[in-house]
Amino acid sequence: MNKPLILVVEDDTSVKNLITTTLKAHDYRYLAAGNGETAILDASSHNPDIMLLDLGLPDMDGVEVIKKIRTWSNMPILVISARSEDTDKIDALDAGADDYLTKPFSVEELLARLRVIQRRLLMMRQESSLEKSVFKNGDLKVDYAAGCAFLGDVELHLTPIEYKLLCLLSRNVGKVLTHTYITQNIWGSSWENDVASLRVFMATLRKKIEKGADSQQYIQTHIGVGYRMIKVE
Repeated sequence: MNKPLILVVEDDTSVKNLITTTLKAHDYRYLAAGNGETAILDASSHNPDIMLLDLGLPDMDGVEVIKKIRTWSNMPILVISARSEDTDKIDALDAGADDYLTKPFSVEELLARLRVIQRRLLMMRQESSLEKSVFKNGDLKVDYAAGCAFLGDVELHLTPIEYKLLCLLSRNVGKVLTHTYITQNIWGSSWENDVASLRVFMATLRKKIEKGADSQQYIQTHIGVGYRMIKVE
């Protein structure tokens, strides 16, 4: 696919120069913004494909930038921040970030994260153009229109909650979904803190789609954060 347009939001000149120099060296197109207000304006006027966002901006917190962007755009947002606590990562992911890279970071890891996002963008665009109602990932298939799921040619007997969890994960394949995001989308705010119940439902779902010790893994656990559906090549 063509190289995406990347909006770099970073107020530290040295870090911004490192990122933009790396992008330029690998033929990425980019824009740069030094504060949240400019970032939101650039995002709305230039329609970038990806945002690389620092949280410690001079005029507003990066989490607020994510929340504002998410009111009108689903563009992938990769947070690049010196904040390394799980709570900071969870806050950013809950607000709508797609991934989180902690400073200091290597150029190789940044480029690897970008490649992952590009693959997800390509998949999203292909699915959008084909208007697919069926999700396929390895041997796993979810027929959204029919409301059923299959592993190979065998239909899975899922409970309503298990099916809703599978649909939520499959529609966000490759993205880490936090416990709060999942519980709010499945049960509503009253279940927001009931992580123990979520773990039980997730365990029963995994037993049905990941049968046997040698079976394909579809769901990845991020301890203390949430879950991600892995894209099976």
